[in-house]
Amino acid sequence: MPLSDLVLKNRSYRRFYEEEKLSRETLEKWLDIARQTPSAANRQPLKYVISCEKALNEKIFTTLKWAGYLADWDGPIPGERPSAYLVIILDKTLAPEANYDPGIVAQTFLLAAVEEGFGGCMIGSLDRIHLMKILGLEMDKYSSLLVIALGKPKETVVLEEIEKDVSIKYWRDESQVHHVPKRKLKDIIL
Repeated sequence: MPLSDLVLKNRSYRRFYEEEKLSRETLEKWLDIARQTPSAANRQPLKYVISCEKALNEKIFTTLKWAGYLADWDGPIPGERPSAYLVIILDKTLAPEANYDPGIVAQTFLLAAVEEGFGGCMIGSLDRIHLMKILGLEMDKYSSLLVIALGKPKETVVLEEIEKDVSIKYWRDESQVHHVPKRKLKDIIL
């Protein structure tokens, strides 16, 4: 699949076929691709927690805040929740900050997932203290940066080009199709 198609299919999916399981082996395969991306000063300060077990998934779910623009939605209901998570952690003993590394890794990881018919959502709005306690990680040594929710997408996401000065807030229609406004190319080139 061409990169342009992978990018267009790589949306922020928030509802999944929860019964479609992801194996640890598959997640490690995608992570092995993502870990080889560039790293600021080649410090490689990121560590990862992989979760594809129901009990841990349920605990991680409680720490996440879903879709800020959808104020009346508390996140996916049981049966539509992620079947796996990748938690991206900063090892502060290797670098004091992560720079651009989490975004590069997350995008690459998700492109690998999309290539195999899966999808996910990068979530940066979370209860970091609660998550670190759940994972049993020392907060003086580690810091949680991002959680990637993963699974077989159960929703349709539509990109819509917008005119200048129109709201960029995503929304869902009555059929639960997720609409994502995107600025036009001509409006983002200075």
